[in-house]
Amino acid sequence: MLKKIIAAILITTLTPTVAIAATPKPTQAQIDAAKKLEAEKKAVADAAAAKLNNAKKTLKQLSVIAATKRKAYLAAQNELKLKTKKADLAMKHLQIAQTSVSNGKIAIGKLAVNAYVMGGGFTNLDSLLKADGPQDLADRLTTLDVLGENNSTALERFKSAEKIASSAQVVADTAKKAQSVATVKVASAKKEADTAQSMQKAEVDKLQVVQDKLAKELAVAQKTRVTLEQQRQLALLEEANAERAAVTVDQSKIWPDIGFTGRSSTRATEAMRIEAVAYSAKQVNAGKKYVWGSEGPNTFDCSGLIYAAYKSAGLGWPNWDRLNSSLYWVATKRVPLSELVPGDLLFYSYKGTVSTIHHMSIYAGDGMMWEAHNKDKDLLFSSIYSVKGLMPYGGRV
Repeated sequence: MLKKIIAAILITTLTPTVAIAATPKPTQAQIDAAKKLEAEKKAVADAAAAKLNNAKKTLKQLSVIAATKRKAYLAAQNELKLKTKKADLAMKHLQIAQTSVSNGKIAIGKLAVNAYVMGGGFTNLDSLLKADGPQDLADRLTTLDVLGENNSTALERFKSAEKIASSAQVVADTAKKAQSVATVKVASAKKEADTAQSMQKAEVDKLQVVQDKLAKELAVAQKTRVTLEQQRQLALLEEANAERAAVTVDQSKIWPDIGFTGRSSTRATEAMRIEAVAYSAKQVNAGKKYVWGSEGPNTFDCSGLIYAAYKSAGLGWPNWDRLNSSLYWVATKRVPLSELVPGDLLFYSYKGTVSTIHHMSIYAGDGMMWEAHNKDKDLLFSSIYSVKGLMPYGGRV
């Protein structure tokens, strides 16, 4: 089945640079102009697509850089956490060392007190000279050894504690300061990368909008060109068949059934059929004119009137196409002439075959029909037998 053709697109989609002929049947010049317009639209769209692709490549590169910077930032944060833990551990060592210093001070203080209590000028010589007999001398020597050992140990611990505390303080302060500076530096690089990526993303989005618009314009131009070509072919085929019918002799009033088939189902409701009949009657009664390839609203050919009638009743794409008479025969359900109801379609052929169908109309009831007859008689309300070559079946939409 041929694609849907909508005549209104000729008005809405062609730019002012493409002239619209007085007759809806497009000329070859119109088709050539439409092709030229399509080519121009394609060139612009292709250029925009290339620019968009380059922008996307740049965005991809910036995204990789930003991802690397974010990864480095996370690593710096983790390193800071590790350094902070080490600094905290150093602070604990500092606290322990400070405690050792305090304890050392206390121990030394106690030694001093003991020396004072045991007598001023508590020296080795005094102790020995003042010994009260051999046993007292031995006791004093033992006491001096103990006090000397404690004094030496306390002093060493005090010095060691001070040294450890000082070192721990330096390590803690240096680690935190260095890592804080590094983290700030990495965070700044991350922010710059994220900003560059965000700006490029905005540029890509802007270019994408332009590309989408141009793609739509190109699609419209392509559809316009295809529509013009198809509409011209449909009109030429139906016109050629009508001209052939006008000079063909020995046409039957009603052709015999030679095994015709059609659709197995219908698409329109009874209400739609009634509405289609009313629309057709309105166009005939308004004295509308016949023009090849036209489907309204001011002029019609025979198949154009049928298309417009059912479209006005609510049928649209993809259920309802703009075709010519012979294709509408194929696209409708076969109904015997004795079972016709208003809204069914009637077909006329100059040889009784589908390929030679040249005219169609819409059944009005009581053996009458509404039709766009030809360019000499325009639109008519007439008998279904007023045109020779009636096919043995009607078509129900």
